[in-house]
Amino acid sequence: MNLGLENRVALVLGAGGGLGRAIAVALAREGASVALADISAGAVTETVAAIEALPPRASGQRPRSLSLVFDLAETAAIGPQLARIERELAPIDVLVNNTGGPPPATASGQDVAAWQRAFEMMVISVIAVTDQVLPGMRARRFGRVITSTSSGVIAPIPNLAFSNALRSALLGWSKTLATEVAADGVTANVVIPGRIATARTQFLDEQKARRQNRSAEDIAMESANAIPLKRYGRPEEYADAVAFLASERASYITGSVIRVDGGLLANI
Repeated sequence: MNLGLENRVALVLGAGGGLGRAIAVALAREGASVALADISAGAVTETVAAIEALPPRASGQRPRSLSLVFDLAETAAIGPQLARIERELAPIDVLVNNTGGPPPATASGQDVAAWQRAFEMMVISVIAVTDQVLPGMRARRFGRVITSTSSGVIAPIPNLAFSNALRSALLGWSKTLATEVAADGVTANVVIPGRIATARTQFLDEQKARRQNRSAEDIAMESANAIPLKRYGRPEEYADAVAFLASERASYITGSVIRVDGGLLANI
């Protein structure tokens, strides 16, 4: 299936590793030019290398990428970075809002400043970037805003209070946004990962193992057994779902919440 992403420009936030890297590679494989934003220069360089290693498409087109190193919490830097993407690639057609996970935390007893920092990093930054790319998308009558969250927005995960609360805010925001921009050819959807095999998931398994005085391997096996498919997902499997939502083929999907979790979440 041709997803119609050739000659489209995508911006992937948090593209330096894990889900973000897999998404960036998937979009580049489909022919999109991809701007890669991450706080780590080394990590984003590795993503560029992964994209450059892709074979050319049947048309002979080679994947194009642009690396951007900036802290999303620094909202003043967003405008200049987006302007650079337009200069060096073209206006942004696809925005993938993917932010790093906050540290584990209980819901009570957290410093207000910690909540504020997490809110700025995970919510304000996403809204600020989206607000700046939306006018162009609406004027061109094509746009995709895809926000990656967490299974905690469906079933809150113990000891991940920051993530559960703030990613849930993005769920409400995305659903509201979808109704505002749909008539202009712009879609807004949320994608929810289950247990995907990334460094973040490994870190959380290790943290849980330490709290319970068990091995990380035992925790991972226990978690995998709770998934109907009996395994963690691969980042590429998650990225393929995002690539489809970014495509022309997904033009009638908006305001949706798509789970990529191997059947983990039992909620209807």
